[in-house]
Amino acid sequence: MKEIMRRSVSLAAALVLGAALAGAVSAQTLTIGVRAGPDSMDPHWSSLGSHAEALRHIFDTLVMTDENLKLKPGLALSWKAIDETTWEFKIRPNVKFHDGSDLTAEDVKFSIDRIPAVTGPMSATIYTKQVKEVVVVDKLTVHVKTRAAAPTLPNDFIRLFVVSKSIGADARNDQFNSGKAAIGTGPYKFVSWSPKGDLVLDRWDGYWGAKQPWAKVIRKEIPNDPARIAALKSGQVDIVNYVPATDYAAIKNDRSLETTLADSIYFFNVIPNVNLKLPRPAKVDGKEITVNPLRDPRVREALDLAIDRKTLVRVVLEGIGRPANQLMPISFFGSSKNVPESVYDVPKAKKLLAEAGYPKGFEIDFFCTNNRLPGDSAVCEALSQMWARAGLKVNANAINSTVFFPAQQKGEYSLWMSGWGTVTGEASYTYGSLVHSADPATGLGASNKAGYISPAVDKLLEDGAKTLDDNKRRALFERATEVSMADRAMVPTVQLQTIWAAKKGLVVIPPRLDQETLAYEIKPGKK
Repeated sequence: MKEIMRRSVSLAAALVLGAALAGAVSAQTLTIGVRAGPDSMDPHWSSLGSHAEALRHIFDTLVMTDENLKLKPGLALSWKAIDETTWEFKIRPNVKFHDGSDLTAEDVKFSIDRIPAVTGPMSATIYTKQVKEVVVVDKLTVHVKTRAAAPTLPNDFIRLFVVSKSIGADARNDQFNSGKAAIGTGPYKFVSWSPKGDLVLDRWDGYWGAKQPWAKVIRKEIPNDPARIAALKSGQVDIVNYVPATDYAAIKNDRSLETTLADSIYFFNVIPNVNLKLPRPAKVDGKEITVNPLRDPRVREALDLAIDRKTLVRVVLEGIGRPANQLMPISFFGSSKNVPESVYDVPKAKKLLAEAGYPKGFEIDFFCTNNRLPGDSAVCEALSQMWARAGLKVNANAINSTVFFPAQQKGEYSLWMSGWGTVTGEASYTYGSLVHSADPATGLGASNKAGYISPAVDKLLEDGAKTLDDNKRRALFERATEVSMADRAMVPTVQLQTIWAAKKGLVVIPPRLDQETLAYEIKPGKK
């Protein structure tokens, strides 16, 4: 009897110890050091990747993607086209908002209808531009009616964040930022947020998906690269994103740390303003000129020819990247193998400038971010120096993204560089936003602030967007790529690669093509 009692006590102790250990694991806090954070707690406020990445923890999207950007069910359990201009989305049942209320089709309709009314710095209407009307069929079914055939609508909806209808149509930034309106269905609940500081989240145990191992997640915005790496080494954070190329070798050789390297969808593109009048006039011999030299295709070609992309990758990015000749990875739907590789030819660039009437070049201001994507300011400065070899005086201005993007959206720059990633994996998202002429009525060209207009490119993109046959649609998008790149509507420079670093053995990070660092995909390591 005593032996049985001893075994019972030992078993009970083991169970208590096991429960305690399990509790310790489930009570873990994951602290992530990120280069850039959200602009608001309103998921519809901005289309920037850093904004979407943060808000995914609180709000779910109708359609989700895996690490390779393959579509998978999100709040929509399934979807199908029921006629040429109608998509049916079946909403996942038994999903709760963080306030305990049920998710219904009314919330989905409310979210789609709300987006055009939100006036943030980077409009999210690029994800709803094809939508004409949303009809609630029943509690868990919506029909999304489109302006024309829209074969890529599910791709657009990977950033269609669903908010609760209960927040009301008048919910504004201050209500989201205080947490009052930050009511999602995601794996984590809002606790607090300091702009440009910490976003603190608690696990939502009522989440419809897999239970999360992290009881608390803290996303610390640390835009300064050395400070972010120092925070990792000192133990202030567990993971950092966007490890600078200059620190990669040292971190790889640090036995207390480990790294994850992967290709990304992000490209640095130079955008020449081709409007009739420049917001910041160019100068010749120190005097402002009234004409816009960037309207001349020979000048845009000269800018392209003067860029030494191999040096940008090898020296400036220290090998962490690839030369680029178009706006998307070559494997994406609508990229073209017919776009020629970019050539570095300074003598030809000088010749073209002379033919265009600028034998001694000209002076122009050039803007970029210094805290959004790895290497942005370094590439910006390097481009300025490369163009100097062709006789141009390009004044590089690398500034904080909170200043850069509002000014860029207002059309205040003559020449700028910006990072862009094709999060949907297909051309209508990127080329339809960046090089289609700006058309507020259709939402096309929403991010075209350079004034580029090509009726031929517009028609190719519009025809492609409503063509249901994949092969025919691909051919149209490929031709739009070829024409716009020949025009130098934008000048791609490099495709980035992404590096994460973490304490050795602490976590397992699945690298994503979209570079997102998502706590709900990060698992505890074996440390």
